[in-house]
Amino acid sequence: MSKRVLTTESGAPVADNQNSATAGVGGPLLLQDQHLLEKLARFNRERIPERVVHARGSGAYGYFEVTDDVSAYTRAAFLSEVGKKTELFLRFSTVADSLGGADAVRDPRGFAIKFYTEEGNYDLVGNNTPVFFIKDPIKFPDFIHSQKRDPFTGKQEADNVWDFWAHAPEATHQVTWLFGDRGIPASYRHMNGYGSHTYQWTNEAGEAFFVKYHFKTNQGVRSLSAEQAAELVGKDANSHQTDLLQSIERGVSPSWTLYVQVMPAAEAADYRFNPFDLTKVWPHADYPLQRVGRLVLDRNPDNVFAEVEQAAFSPNNFVPGIGPSPDKMLQGRLFAYADAHRYRLGVNHTQLPVNAPKATEADNYGRDGRMATRNGSRHDKNYEPNSYQGPAQTDTALSAPLAVHGWTGAHAAPEHAKDDDFFQAGELYRLMSEDEKSRLVSNIAGSLSQVAREDVIEKNLAHFAAADAEYGRRVEEAVRALRED
Repeated sequence: MSKRVLTTESGAPVADNQNSATAGVGGPLLLQDQHLLEKLARFNRERIPERVVHARGSGAYGYFEVTDDVSAYTRAAFLSEVGKKTELFLRFSTVADSLGGADAVRDPRGFAIKFYTEEGNYDLVGNNTPVFFIKDPIKFPDFIHSQKRDPFTGKQEADNVWDFWAHAPEATHQVTWLFGDRGIPASYRHMNGYGSHTYQWTNEAGEAFFVKYHFKTNQGVRSLSAEQAAELVGKDANSHQTDLLQSIERGVSPSWTLYVQVMPAAEAADYRFNPFDLTKVWPHADYPLQRVGRLVLDRNPDNVFAEVEQAAFSPNNFVPGIGPSPDKMLQGRLFAYADAHRYRLGVNHTQLPVNAPKATEADNYGRDGRMATRNGSRHDKNYEPNSYQGPAQTDTALSAPLAVHGWTGAHAAPEHAKDDDFFQAGELYRLMSEDEKSRLVSNIAGSLSQVAREDVIEKNLAHFAAADAEYGRRVEEAVRALRED
């Protein structure tokens, strides 16, 4: 086998990669040392802007296999028949901390999947919780600012965290999830994933259904107490990355079973909860889980930067048979995610290997821009319609149309019979065992007791009391006890 030759970026052979060129022995460096300058300049540019949210992440490749017939609900090709397999990439992440943050922290986890289907890539961008803190995207930048590092102190501040929640009573449901037993997963393998939002499925007959996705871990749900997590962070800040990497490398392929809740579109208007409110769930008694298939992870990325950091997920990447719903938070993300990737990675980020379609090819009139690798030939036109056999539209919508009516303006979401900010948070609390309730109260009190302003504490205590009187009383007692110490 011939020896490989080290070259510069332009392909020229490198004579010496151990010593920089100098003006004589021990002299100053020479500007003409092209290899040195190229290495240093490239090193300065190795990193791209990190994600504002979901910066700390891990990922793996795998496949999705259909186990149950759902063709009555959707015409999506990758879900069309039992036994069909589709390659995918899944990225896990924490939400609030930076790229250098620890894995075992109390924070929601991202659960983002890119299905490489024969009809194009389908991105399902969810979390490990079925709900979220807010219901309108106009509040999202403020929410994230309150949870991340304070501009002055440079660290997360309990005052900011709880002050925002004091003014966002709809967050009570998600706060109860976050400070409960599932707030710190033991690993990415041992947590569920959820689409969280409501999506639309459309079948061959054009009938529309609203759906929610539930990925149930087949490893069993395992979580960490606050004390266990603190100990683990001290031993290995990359604990979740370590676990995922090593489990796949030794042939233990983690898997999840996908279930969906299906609501006929006609039932949405009169459902007791607003079915498009991200702070609410659909009780399983109303819409039972229906099994769809199995997701398996079986291959680690070869390069974390190229395949995990540069992986770009956009909720607006739909395929025929799947589309959006009027969920306000989803509607905001349809713009925001794609825009974030154009900023971080450039307008041609979809041409990167991890983001490019695998079971089909992209064929459109997009040209040029930074790092373009797909510009066509001299015979390809960059406009449409044309007379040169360029790609043409199908005239078939991906999903069913949504009816709209009323006046334009800034409107609050429509209220349904059971729509309030506290009912489902109370239901969740009442489902817990006594031990689970005790840990929840302790976790909340440990954080809320650090808040400096009494009025902020009082507002949050009122939210817990509105969810459940016992819940509010126990949190108040625990907070007061900690503040008196």
